[in-house]
Amino acid sequence: MTIHIDLPQLQADFIRYAKVNTRSYPGRDTTPSTPGQTELAKLLVAQLKDLGLQDVGLNPANGFVTATLPANTDKPTKSFGIIAHLDTADYNAENVQPQVHPNYDGKPIHFDNGLSLTVEQFPALKRYFGQTLITGDGTTLLGVDDKAGIAGAVATARYLLAHPEVKHGLIKFGFGPDEEIGTGADKFDAKGFATDFAYTLDNGDPGQIEYETFNAAQATVTIEGTSVHPGEAKDLMINANTLGRQLDAALPLFDRPEFSDGHEGYFLLLKFHGEISDAQLVYIIRDFDRQKFDARKAYFMKTIDELNAPFDHPRFKVEMHDQYYNMADIINKDPYPLRLAEAGIQAAGMTPKTIPFRGGTDGSKITYQGIPTPNLFSGGINFHGPYEVVSTEAMGKIAETLVHMAELNAAGTVD
Repeated sequence: MTIHIDLPQLQADFIRYAKVNTRSYPGRDTTPSTPGQTELAKLLVAQLKDLGLQDVGLNPANGFVTATLPANTDKPTKSFGIIAHLDTADYNAENVQPQVHPNYDGKPIHFDNGLSLTVEQFPALKRYFGQTLITGDGTTLLGVDDKAGIAGAVATARYLLAHPEVKHGLIKFGFGPDEEIGTGADKFDAKGFATDFAYTLDNGDPGQIEYETFNAAQATVTIEGTSVHPGEAKDLMINANTLGRQLDAALPLFDRPEFSDGHEGYFLLLKFHGEISDAQLVYIIRDFDRQKFDARKAYFMKTIDELNAPFDHPRFKVEMHDQYYNMADIINKDPYPLRLAEAGIQAAGMTPKTIPFRGGTDGSKITYQGIPTPNLFSGGINFHGPYEVVSTEAMGKIAETLVHMAELNAAGTVD
């Protein structure tokens, strides 16, 4: 089946979404954490209703927009969901001005603030030669992560609604807040969404599938020092900053992100604030393998115990909590969502590429809420900064892939 996605409309949608400041902020007690996310959510509610989707609504309790595309076949068919996030990362997102570069030829793109996009610095730009490239203006992020995913999802709905001859099962759409700060999926209504499986559309080259994520924990360490005048410090002062450095030095030197890739885990010192009297260190702990993950956490606590041993009372205190787990441990039990994604990608003329995702997605949490949710590509590069780019054609491939997946799923031709 040949699929012709309406690329001009998709591009217009993306630019419209990109112009809404949806940067999220941690530590806020509202959901979403920022009002711009609600602005985009309401825009999507109106658009999805106009398209003709059913049960369109914005849940004020969790900030998710959801909508339903009913099945148009009587054949028993698995249902699946398509999920993307509303928010953008911690980089300037005020007054985003998308720039469109038709028939991109690889020549440097110079911004007024002195920054430039060049193939020499970003070789991945080569994949966009001959396509319609979209960038920011060098002063903000563009919002490819994840507004390209939103645009691809909406284009999928638009195509399926306009082409009832394409048979498909029930498909649900979900657009949620605060993915970038790791809190949005905590309130996801998996029971209400109720699909057999789902996909997030978040990062990745065209054709890419990611279903292995880290197991993740965060440890906050508080250190009690003893502050006295340095002139009288001998045998009295205990410098909390020094103890913090000792803790970091006691962890394996090469088990850090800058020395790891693939399936390798790490310890990362995320924050270090301190004075002589007290200090706080925040670590994140990551590993793909659950046993190694548990061993890393145990090693960290053992190190704390050893550092506390010389003192008459504990100077180091730790609060540790798990953040999310590797979705592969569940998805491997029934790989049908992966096989379907591979078949859809091939039908769209691409080669499937399955790689471990060195992070977590909303799908990490949604999977453990009962809906297996691997990640599919969004088509862009250079996320979270002024060099973000995507092409209209790459976003079109998201929709093309999903339409093929819908048809293949209904046909029952994928094992």
